[in-house]
Amino acid sequence: MKIVLFGHGKMGQLIEKLAVEASHEVVLVVDESNRDAISLADLQLADVAIEFTMPEAAPGNIRFCADAGLPIVVGTTGWYHHFDELSAYVHEKGSAMLPATNFSLGVNLFFAMTERLGALMQPYGQYQARIEETHHVHKKDAPSGTAITAAERLLSQWTHAVSWSLDGEQPHTLPVIAHRIDEVPGTHEVIFSNAIDEIRLTHTAFNREGFAAGALYAAQWLIGKKGVFSMRDVLGV
Repeated sequence: MKIVLFGHGKMGQLIEKLAVEASHEVVLVVDESNRDAISLADLQLADVAIEFTMPEAAPGNIRFCADAGLPIVVGTTGWYHHFDELSAYVHEKGSAMLPATNFSLGVNLFFAMTERLGALMQPYGQYQARIEETHHVHKKDAPSGTAITAAERLLSQWTHAVSWSLDGEQPHTLPVIAHRIDEVPGTHEVIFSNAIDEIRLTHTAFNREGFAAGALYAAQWLIGKKGVFSMRDVLGV
């Protein structure tokens, strides 16, 4: 597999390391220092792109890859208000995109279990729900994209709130609480509680390798496909 990497921060470097160890080839690394010098022909040397940059850069990178007919796996979050527009653009260009708030196999199983927990708790309105997430202090967005996805999955089955809001500041919403502590890779919890007891579903990442390995797995799966996909398609959950 020949890969273009957009972004060469901690995640980009880890993806590159794992890719080389798995005998894949990183043919091009694109970052802010060389982005303006990269052509469509440069992108077409690869089989797939993997994007971990910044929310303001991701939409342009997605369009760039669509113009080149290069499928792109997008790990950047914070740009999803452009999702419908960019999905339409990818379809128009006959390309492929697979965005995810988290590529970890464990996290995507956590999402599936969150939906199931929401369905189980639906009849029991005496429980109050919330989602808490904890990440390292360098993370730019709050709440995390993973926490937002968990909230959306929960609300698809548990209808005692109309939407989610940060810290539950808006009425009739599911509180999503974001903590930023030192170098924590990522912990997400779905919590149901009342005066009697509490139920917690927790996913804790010990390092970033699961995110990077999952992105590589998704990239290999995406090659040769056209359209917009998710990790549900990749894993069949």
